[in-house]
Amino acid sequence: MLKRVQHDRNKMNQKISILGCGWLGLPLAKSLLAKGYEVKGSTTSESKLEVLKNSGISPFQIQLEEHQIIGNMEDFLKETDVLVIDIPPGLRKVISTSNEMTFVNKVKTLIPFIEKSGVQKVIFVSSTSVYGDGFPIVEITEETKPNPDTESGKQLVIAETLLQSNPNFKTTVIRFGGLLGDDRHPIKFLAGRTNVENPEAPVNMIQREDCIGIIEKILKQVQHDNWGETFNAVAPQHPTRKAYYHKKAQIMNLPLPTFAENSESKGKIISSEKVKTILGYSFQKEI
Repeated sequence: MLKRVQHDRNKMNQKISILGCGWLGLPLAKSLLAKGYEVKGSTTSESKLEVLKNSGISPFQIQLEEHQIIGNMEDFLKETDVLVIDIPPGLRKVISTSNEMTFVNKVKTLIPFIEKSGVQKVIFVSSTSVYGDGFPIVEITEETKPNPDTESGKQLVIAETLLQSNPNFKTTVIRFGGLLGDDRHPIKFLAGRTNVENPEAPVNMIQREDCIGIIEKILKQVQHDNWGETFNAVAPQHPTRKAYYHKKAQIMNLPLPTFAENSESKGKIISSEKVKTILGYSFQKEI
């Protein structure tokens, strides 16, 4: 019994550093603190340092740029058991012809700091945008070869590979679907719009609570050998875009979008079976 208590205590004293305490990173940090983890968090904004500090997070102002890092990255990574990288690429949808690898360069700049710090385990928050939309619509698993049709998806694939191929630390990649939670919902941008494409394409969404739940499940695996995996993370419900957005517009009392019905829909169905079988995770929130 004593050994079990000691083991749990060791697990709970894990030190987690979250690079990017934004829409997902900040609630994740708060949830980890409540479970007994020690948490460092980074923000690019000076005004947000107080928010982190008041939440019990050890705050760092860090700006990750293409060829330099502004801020004390050494202290941020010091004595860290697991680094969570949650920095959105923030790139245009259309694949660029300019070969400007903005996001990839940021990750390349970060990697030597991880190597030098001695951090052994990394979680990289990625996206199902690494899989392009296709016709006919098929089910996508982690075995499916990425085929991105957006610039952010293209650079995320390269960043994933850079991190997972590095022999100095092990990286688990989580490819989240469309993120939902709080006031964040795509119907707000689609309400009242006309000729919205791909009405019959399935949606691939996930609630923020489930994002946090999955990351916490992975953190509990720290002692296990299955670190370094890739997981798709999408709620198991996949209604069509038309059915889903019409329903959400009615619930939120927003004008219905109209869809382009005269063209065949491209899309994908993302399977999250691996999250259930390997991590034993059960999705808590419907989309």
